[in-house]
Amino acid sequence: MKKIFAAVLAAAVAVSAAGCSPATPAASSAAPSKAEASSAAQSAPAEKETVNFVLDWTPNTNHTGIYVAQDQGYFADEGLTVNIVQPPEDGATALVGSGKADFGIDFQDSLAPAFNTATAVPVTAVAALIQHNTSGIITLKSKGVTSPKKLEGKTYATWDLPVEKAIMKHVMEADGGDFSKLKMVPSTVQDVVAALKTNIDAVWIFYAQEGIAAKVKGLETNYFEFKDIDSVFDYYTPVLIANNDYLKNKPETAKKFLSAVKKGYEYAIAHPEDAAKILCKADPAMDKDIALQGQLWLADKYKAEVPRWGYIDQKRWDAFYQWLYDQKLIDEKIPAGAGFSNDYLPQ
Repeated sequence: MKKIFAAVLAAAVAVSAAGCSPATPAASSAAPSKAEASSAAQSAPAEKETVNFVLDWTPNTNHTGIYVAQDQGYFADEGLTVNIVQPPEDGATALVGSGKADFGIDFQDSLAPAFNTATAVPVTAVAALIQHNTSGIITLKSKGVTSPKKLEGKTYATWDLPVEKAIMKHVMEADGGDFSKLKMVPSTVQDVVAALKTNIDAVWIFYAQEGIAAKVKGLETNYFEFKDIDSVFDYYTPVLIANNDYLKNKPETAKKFLSAVKKGYEYAIAHPEDAAKILCKADPAMDKDIALQGQLWLADKYKAEVPRWGYIDQKRWDAFYQWLYDQKLIDEKIPAGAGFSNDYLPQ
């Protein structure tokens, strides 16, 4: 994990005033012709529509397509001014659900309560930023953890969340391990590289950020991804979410926004080096080597095998929520196909 860097990237709407060339006193008093009025109207810039977008964390390679769309003018081309802001204490989904932000980023596992009747939040996932779950467990190679079973007797930094613990238990037992032998230490790891040099043996990471950071810093590590242990954990993380009322009232604007975002991610896929520079320009405090290597690693993962960036497969989406229900991690079964839509994605 990285420390939160409070920053707001707001794009200003350009306003221009139409002027007249010097004229004789007689000409200046005359009313403009229909042709002149039409020409002036055509030359005046159209007012852009403002969209408020909230991140899930500090700027990182999960977000590159958003910053590329901003930098390359893809939002402007769609007639949009997009304000990119950092999340509040209670997260992006709360802000989007309240209508104070139109779009944001969250994770399928974190979104489960939003689709429960008792804790419902009016949001819908409208795009997968990355096609497959790239999270897993990292350890120093010297610890010898080459599979989940070998986490027995090791110290794991836990967020102390029920879903997290259930996933750890599942992957260990699927590999023949004894989950009760995993030493769980509550810890919010801010620096994975530093943590692995302490008494912490194992950390849950997103490889494009923390895994790449460990590699760039010269650590020799072992790593396994949850989706490789059980396909049910190939859930969507992260996803782009939208406010339900916004989707209902402004469906065409939502489509324009996603069209620009798609172009941003496709640029990042085709030009990872340039995309990394754009990301670092958005957050100058970012380590340029880590950003570049992470961007190169993610380039073929944003879209992966699907023909359309952002596509969410219902079978995978439903399978994870069914697993949560079967494990009694959610009280209410989430109906098939609930909580997401591909309808706003460009074809």
